[in-house]
Formats: sequence, C-alpha cells, structure tokens
Amino acid sequence: MSSIVKEAHPWLEGLVVYDPGKPIEETARELGLNPADIIKLASNENPLGPSPKAIVAMKAAAEGVHIYPDGGGYKLRTAIAEKFGFDRDNVVISNGSNEIIELVGHGFLNPGDNVIAAQHAFVVYKLMATLFGAETIEVPDPGFVHDLEAMAAAITPRTRMVFIANPNNPTGTLVGQEAIDRFMEKVPDHVMVIFDEAYYEFVHDAPDTLKYIREGRNVVIMRTFSKIQGLAGLRIGFGLTTPEISKVLQKCRQPFNTNSIAQAGALAGLGDDEHQQRTRDLNDAGLVFLQNAFSEMGLEYVPSFANFILVKVGDGDAVFSGMLKRGVIIRAMRSYKLPEWVRISVGTMPQNERCIATLKEVLGQL
Repeated sequence: MSSIVKEAHPWLEGLVVYDPGKPIEETARELGLNPADIIKLASNENPLGPSPKAIVAMKAAAEGVHIYPDGGGYKLRTAIAEKFGFDRDNVVISNGSNEIIELVGHGFLNPGDNVIAAQHAFVVYKLMATLFGAETIEVPDPGFVHDLEAMAAAITPRTRMVFIANPNNPTGTLVGQEAIDRFMEKVPDHVMVIFDEAYYEFVHDAPDTLKYIREGRNVVIMRTFSKIQGLAGLRIGFGLTTPEISKVLQKCRQPFNTNSIAQAGALAGLGDDEHQQRTRDLNDAGLVFLQNAFSEMGLEYVPSFANFILVKVGDGDAVFSGMLKRGVIIRAMRSYKLPEWVRISVGTMPQNERCIATLKEVLGQL
C-alpha cells in the first residue's frame, strides 16, 4: 500500500520542525528536578510576568468563553490603531506575531519566489518560505548586524519579501534609522519589506518604520504582546500595514485566530504603561549586570538592544546541558550555526545572579 506521505510537497523534505526553548515542566520530568527550583532564561519572556491589568481583564473574559470571540478583533484593533496613529484597517491581529509571517506567505509567496533575510536572523523566516516552495537568500551579517546594503543588492526579479528583524533575534543587534532609510530608497515596488519588531519596546530611541506605512510603501511591521506585556502564553500579536495589504492578510487568516481571553489580556496590557516601564527598567539593569559579568569572565558577547544576550562560551551544547542539569534553562545556538554561542534571556536580578554563578561553575568543569 502506498503512503499518502509520498505525495507531500517535495520542498518539505529537508524541513526541520521549529524547536522552542525547553519548557520548565519537561526539564523537571526528565531530570527529576522540582519545577519551583528551575529558572527559564531561554525564550526571552518577561520575568515580571503578565501585566497585572491584563490578568484582571483575562479573569473577567473567562466568564464568557462559551461565546465565540470577536473574529474581527474590533476593540483590540481599534486600540492598536489609536495608539500608533492609524485606522483600524491598518491593523491585523494574529496568533502571535509569528502568524503574520505565515499570512504574508499565504498571500504573496509562490513556488520559485525568494525571500531575503540576514544569515543569523529568526529561523522561522526560512521555515515559512520553505513551506510555500520559496527559496531563502541568507545574506551575511558582519558583526551580527544586518547588512542592508548587501540585502538590497541581493534583490532579484523573483524576490517577494525582505525580512528585517530589528532588534534581531538571536543577536540583539539594531539597525539605525539612516541605514534603514537608505535601504528603503533602493527597494523596488515588487518587494515587500517586513520589519519584525518583537523587541521594539526595549529600544531607547528606536528607528521609525511606521512612516513607511503612512507613505503607502509595501511594508508590514510585526509587533507582539509576548515580550514587554508578558503575555507569551496567550499567543497574540499584530501587524501594521497599508489597508490594501491588510485586506489580503485578513483573507488569509483562520476564523477566530485569536481567542477572547487573549484579546482581553492584550487590550489591557497595551495600556499598562506602568508594567511596561517596570519591565524596561528591569531589563536595562539586567543587561548591564550580565554584560559586566561576561566582561569580567573574559567572554565575548554581542551588545544587545533587546531582552537577551548572545555570548560565546566555547561549546554551546555542553554549556546548555550543564546548566540544564543545574536547573537553569538557556538556549543553545547550534540551530543558528553558532555552536560556540548561547543566548541568555534577561531575568530578575536574583535569576541573573544565579545564571552567572551557574555558568561559572559549568565552564569551570569543561
């Protein structure tokens, strides 16, 4: 009997399932540890937890989960539009900002097209392109910073999208306004530029990409509630774009792609300026602490504009395993072709201190 699996798209053959940061419960089961004794600094989550206002709103929304959510996300889209000075038609809400990547693929990618991304950018860009039979052109990023001049030069007649993660994950680097403006002057009309700004709120004096939408350019800006609002478990984000592109993406999304509890939490979190500021302050202090510690240890690291740091430790897999056994979850970087590096999320100060102490212990035994 022949298997239907043989009929799967041939371009999926070499695709690897996305591997997220290791969960606390899974670590506890595998290693016989108490979950309460494990800290997770692997997935760039908010160490302060969710917005308190979001928690209140989500509890209230739970009373109505027998009713389908607002499929159009009217209240949330309206609030997002007002916050950023757009109309509701400029906003697409999504199941995490990650879904925006898939929606632009559904709407605009065909087999044989190509997308452009930096060599050490978020792996899901390439994964998404492969799902639609498109090629990914990975442009080298000297110093782990997007080389926008080289990315512009890599555009071909078959290029449909350029992804710019700013700040970039997993490197934490930032491209400034001047470089972005020069790049946008060179982008032809057949190319969509997608700015992934999941970590935008952590940046002081961040570049303005919203202006390109106001100019009517082929631009999509991805934002998320997973990071500074602390709502990663809800899977909710949004895209900002022109009304014309938004109309296409709305056709591509699943019905009820964001649930009612997520919409309520995101709406409340969006307006919780106090929680966002506390998170920024904690992150700023944590970055200074971790970077100073790495310098004292003689470890090379990439200065970060996000809520994590990429640091060179020698054998990334061994360091990851050693820290995991001691109840500290970080992220190995072999999947990004950086086997000597690990990525460490900023935690609370006690978590940061434990992380550094554990790292010193593990490195001392390698």
